[in-house]
Amino acid sequence: MHVSRIGFTSLKGARHVGRPSVDLALDGPLGDRVFCLVDLARERVLRTVENPTLVQTRAWWDADVLTVTLPGATVEGVPALTGEARHLDYWGRRVALEFVDGPWAAAYSRHLGYDVVLARSTGGDVVYGASVSLVTNGSLDELTRRVGTRMLDSQLRATFTVHTDAPHREDAWIGRRVTLGEAEVEVQGAIPRCHVIDLDPDTGVRRTDAMRALADYRRQRNQVVFGVDAVVTKPGRVSQGDAVAVLGAAE
Repeated sequence: MHVSRIGFTSLKGARHVGRPSVDLALDGPLGDRVFCLVDLARERVLRTVENPTLVQTRAWWDADVLTVTLPGATVEGVPALTGEARHLDYWGRRVALEFVDGPWAAAYSRHLGYDVVLARSTGGDVVYGASVSLVTNGSLDELTRRVGTRMLDSQLRATFTVHTDAPHREDAWIGRRVTLGEAEVEVQGAIPRCHVIDLDPDTGVRRTDAMRALADYRRQRNQVVFGVDAVVTKPGRVSQGDAVAVLGAAE
C-alpha cells in the first residue's frame, strides 16, 4: 500500500488542493484549515454544503502569506489578528476563533453575496471529526461502480488517498495504528458524509449521486459513512508515493 494523493485546504470549505507532501504535527496536517469564514449574523462558521461556490476559490497559506484566488480576483497578504476573539458555532459545538484583518473578508463577501468575516482557528477546531482523514482508491473504485460516474479523490476531500487492491480495507484499520511515510496515526472511526461529496470539486455544481449510492450500502447508525479519520501519534513528513502499513497486521 502507498499514498497516492495528499490534499487539504488552508481555508475551511475552499477547494481541496492536491499537494506533493505534508508535515503532520500532533494536532494534524500543518496548514490544513487554519482559517475559516464566519457568518456573524448567524454566529457560526460557514458550511460548504450551504455555500457550494466556496470550492470555486483556492486558498494557499505559505510562509505566513495567505493567497486566495477567487473567480476574477486574487487577494494576498500576511493575516493580522484584530485582537477580537469569539466562541461561535461549528456543527453544534462552540469553537474559539480569532478574527483576522485584511482584504479576504471583503473578497469573500462579494463572492458569496453576503457579509462574512475571516477568522483563524486553533489546531483542528474546524474539522468535523479527527484531524486526519483517509480513503482508499479501492473504495473510490467501488463507489464509482455503484454511481456510474468516476468519483474524484478531491470530491471526498481526504487528507490521504491510499492505494489498495480491494474496497473498504480501511474499515479494518479502526482502532489500529497506521504508518504513512515518517508519520504514524491511530484510526478513530468511519467518517459520516454529507452532500458535499456530490459536488464538482472545482465548480461546486452537483456532478454525482454518491450520497444516494452510499446510503444503499454504507449506512451505520443512521449515518452514511465513507473512509476513516485518525489522530496523529507520531509527527513526520508524508509524501506522495510513501509506503503505508497497518501496525501488527499481516498485510
